[in-house]
Amino acid sequence: MHNFFSPPRYAKRKRKRLSNYLRKLLFVLFVGIIALVGCQSILPVIKEHKVIHLTLWQGVNPPPNRDVLQKLVDKFNQSHPDIQVESLYVGQQDQQTPKILAAVVGNAPPDLLWYNPTIAGQLVELNALLPLDELLDKSPIKAEIDPALYGSMKYNGKIWSVPFATNNVGIFYRPSLFKAAGITELPRTWQEFAQVAKKLTRDTNGDGRIDQYGMFLPLGKGEFTVFTWLPFMWSGGGELVSGDSQNAAAVNLQNNQGAIAALQFWRDLITKGSAILSGPERGYETDDLLSGKVAMQLNGPWTLGQFQETGVDFDVFPIPVGQKPATVIGGENLFFFKTTPKREKAAFKFVEYALSEEFQTELALGTGYLPVNLKSRESPKYQDFIKKIPQVKVFLDQAKYGRSRPIFPGYNRISDSVGRAIESVLLGKSSPAESLKATQQRLDLIFK
Repeated sequence: MHNFFSPPRYAKRKRKRLSNYLRKLLFVLFVGIIALVGCQSILPVIKEHKVIHLTLWQGVNPPPNRDVLQKLVDKFNQSHPDIQVESLYVGQQDQQTPKILAAVVGNAPPDLLWYNPTIAGQLVELNALLPLDELLDKSPIKAEIDPALYGSMKYNGKIWSVPFATNNVGIFYRPSLFKAAGITELPRTWQEFAQVAKKLTRDTNGDGRIDQYGMFLPLGKGEFTVFTWLPFMWSGGGELVSGDSQNAAAVNLQNNQGAIAALQFWRDLITKGSAILSGPERGYETDDLLSGKVAMQLNGPWTLGQFQETGVDFDVFPIPVGQKPATVIGGENLFFFKTTPKREKAAFKFVEYALSEEFQTELALGTGYLPVNLKSRESPKYQDFIKKIPQVKVFLDQAKYGRSRPIFPGYNRISDSVGRAIESVLLGKSSPAESLKATQQRLDLIFK
């Protein structure tokens, strides 16, 4: 009988099976090592191409301007598949402030913030912002920024934000109402303005009641009221702070003759019946001007697109002069919050895009904001736009008299106190001198 289990043949088969097993085992180990090494070399590539999602908080208004911004953000996202920016409307600036501060304290800030420059000092104190000097020095876009805007970017010798769009304040008016009142020349001084406002205050339907007022003034203690009043204080020869101080303790309002004169000028328009007040904190709304209930209103180029769409006749003239020409530089800047090097690098790519000639031109054409990019202002597209909407030129020409609001810490407290003073005077609760004296005492308790 043949013995299949004879020792020599069994041992030979066993060795063969063991050899095959070892070969398979080595193959599996080899594949595993290759896979491991491969993964290690591939992982950085995957990470490199991972999409970086950035958030931009903004309060762009009116809504059509928000749509213009969204289209420009979409354009960036389409051309940068590795960076996606989400633009979030988080309310008007008075509503934004508590949200921003809560986000910073909670270590959950946005990557980018659209806000007026006055918040800079407060955010610097909280150590929330990334200084931009080094990034800008390496970027060709720095040479294209309007040098006049650097005052809104710097605090304590460092750059903390970049301009997004700029504007200033002028007087919008209805030419048809001027013509109906027999006014042929635009007012250039406070005295002429008061006379024109009186002529424009009329009973147009003969029922014995005033149904058209000369001027619409903002009521409220919010930033818009302060923003539109400051040019009158500067024009009247007043200053908010002594010298070039970047310190809230240097605010000087008591016995500030320019501030007193500016408050008195606004109050006189009310007492003489030539002006009406807006709803509380609604001084930016244009309904009364568009409907013809008022003939003049303080506003900026951000409303030009809205006025164009209505088809209503309108024009703009510079803020009337007390002692010297003045306006306030407005607009918003983009702030960078400290996050991670990769997110900060991605955010700066978006900022370079936002400062570019292309972006600034499209934003200006769609919203009426003045471009911050010098090449954009000289571009054929923008020059054609000025020809079609000549009111833009009033703001461009007036910009040389523009002044920036302080950006040192505590400006929000100062603005709130000044706003309370303006509101008190407009409502007839106190005289300009009394309200400013009380304001100074309140600020001294806070800052001195």
